[in-house]
Amino acid sequence: MTQVARTPRTDTSGASSRGFAARVTLGRRFTPVSTEFLMIASTALLLTIFGLVMVLSATSADAVSKGANPMDGAMRQGIFALLGIPLMFVISRMPISLLKKLAWPALFGAVALQMLVFTPLGIEDAGNRNWIKIAGFTLQPSEFLKLALAVWIGYVLMRKQTMLGTWHQVFIPVVPVSALAIGTVLAGKDLGTSMVLVLIMLGCLFFSGVKLRLFIIPVILGVLSVLALALTSEDRMRRITAVCSDMSDYEKNCYQSIHGMWGMATGGIFGVGLGNSQEKYGWLPAAGNDFIFAIVGEELGLIGCLVVLALFATFAIGVFHIIRKTNDPFIRIAAGGITVWIVGQAIFNIGVVIGLFPVMGVPLPFMSQGGTALLAVLIACGVLLAFARTIPAVERGKVTR
Repeated sequence: MTQVARTPRTDTSGASSRGFAARVTLGRRFTPVSTEFLMIASTALLLTIFGLVMVLSATSADAVSKGANPMDGAMRQGIFALLGIPLMFVISRMPISLLKKLAWPALFGAVALQMLVFTPLGIEDAGNRNWIKIAGFTLQPSEFLKLALAVWIGYVLMRKQTMLGTWHQVFIPVVPVSALAIGTVLAGKDLGTSMVLVLIMLGCLFFSGVKLRLFIIPVILGVLSVLALALTSEDRMRRITAVCSDMSDYEKNCYQSIHGMWGMATGGIFGVGLGNSQEKYGWLPAAGNDFIFAIVGEELGLIGCLVVLALFATFAIGVFHIIRKTNDPFIRIAAGGITVWIVGQAIFNIGVVIGLFPVMGVPLPFMSQGGTALLAVLIACGVLLAFARTIPAVERGKVTR
């Protein structure tokens, strides 16, 4: 009887399943990013580049007068930009679960870093002790505390999402821990940064959906705390009560504010031209820092100012779309806190330049000279981009009211 040799059958089901899984994984890698991702990333990059150009213009004149390299200020800012931009896109790939796990360690680390200002590494400037100097670089730890506080509050309130109807679940541990973190900044007498941190806490509470009656209490406490801090400091009261609408207090309290408004007025609609500012030649002491928007107005005019405002508005719209479309309370709360920080700080800074608010020492995000502030904002944008990646594909591109 003849035996027929059997050819062994090749099981291709495993290979095909592996090939399918590989194609799915590759497809996910190359899935187009959401419109919100593009809005946040593009505005962050444009504002950073715009800021580098304006820092170069604002600081070059003072550097030349001191015999230094006119590129020094822009180069130092550029170092942090080159570090922060790639870091922003690296963080954008982080899973949300990892960001949640980092909430407590990030807050502890930021507070510990802030405490270094009270060590020999700390530096005092104009009565504020809010900087440290390491390896020749001056860092402001409170900038990282802003992001850590927003992420931490988002994580805590996410875990209590079903218990936010009672006041003690809302207050504990958010308000006491936030007060301790803000207290480390207040101990260094930095009222401007402390106000921004209070706004972050209130913004997170608002976007958590806490009941209005419970939200009003922290608002009242925050306002009373700011008033108490202002009333107990003669220097703060002097700056707050200064009337800079005329020349009566020009030499003392209104020197910088008046020159900032003069710069804005000189620019007109089209500006005097990039690099042609007169106020930066020793008339405006903080031309590259807190009053860089005045240099934008002087050199690029009303059009340049409107471009900056449009970029910040686009940034805010992109984040609010994420807040509206997400189903994760952690993303909604943390994104809300970060947006209140960046956009609120921009409003404060611009309001100071145009004379609506007293001088508070709050920089313009992305644009003011200050490497730590730029690095912290770009890292925060990386977190927002990670949030944008979680928006369901069916929700992408939808217009929300």
